[in-house]
Amino acid sequence: MSKIGKINISIPEKVKVALAGNILNIEGPLGKKSLNIDLDLFKLDIKEGKEISIKPIKINQDTKRLWGMNRSLINNAVIGSSKGYEKILELVGVGYRAALKGNQLNLQLGYSHDINFDIPEGIKILVEKQTTLKISGADKQQVGAIVSKLKTLRKIEPYKGKGVREKGQYILKKEGKKK
Repeated sequence: MSKIGKINISIPEKVKVALAGNILNIEGPLGKKSLNIDLDLFKLDIKEGKEISIKPIKINQDTKRLWGMNRSLINNAVIGSSKGYEKILELVGVGYRAALKGNQLNLQLGYSHDINFDIPEGIKILVEKQTTLKISGADKQQVGAIVSKLKTLRKIEPYKGKGVREKGQYILKKEGKKK
C-alpha cells in the first residue's frame, strides 16, 4: 500500500476540479492546470467538490509505484492553483546584483558581461533587494526548473561561498591554503 496515495486531497473553496475523459482540469484563482490520468489503472473519486481520492483498480508493483506519484501531482496542482509556490534566491558576492527590465531579468554575476534571462509565462520574479529574488508561480515543477536554471548561471564556490543560492541552503565550505 502506498502511504502517500491513501491520503485524500482536500479542495479549497476557490478551486474547481472537473474530470473530462482522462484529463483532470483544476482551475483556481492563480491559474489552470490539466493533468492526464490513466483511468485504466486508477479510479478517481471527486466527493462534492471538497475531496479527491485516487485508488488503483488492481494493486501490483507498477500501480503501487504510480499511485503516490499521481496523488502528489494532483495535490501539487491543487495547491498551485490556490496558493501558488515561491522560492527565494540570494546572490552572494561583491558586485552581484539583479534588476528587472521589462520581461527580462538582468543579472550581473561577476562575468565580463551581463546575463539577460527571459522570464517565461506563468512565472513572476520580484527583485526585493538587488541581491534577493523571489520566484513565484502556480506550477511547482516550473518554479523549481527556473530556480535551478538561475542557480547554474553562477554555481556556489566552495571557498568563499559566492554564487547564486536558495535562501537557507547549506554550503559546505572548504578550508583555504595553509602557510
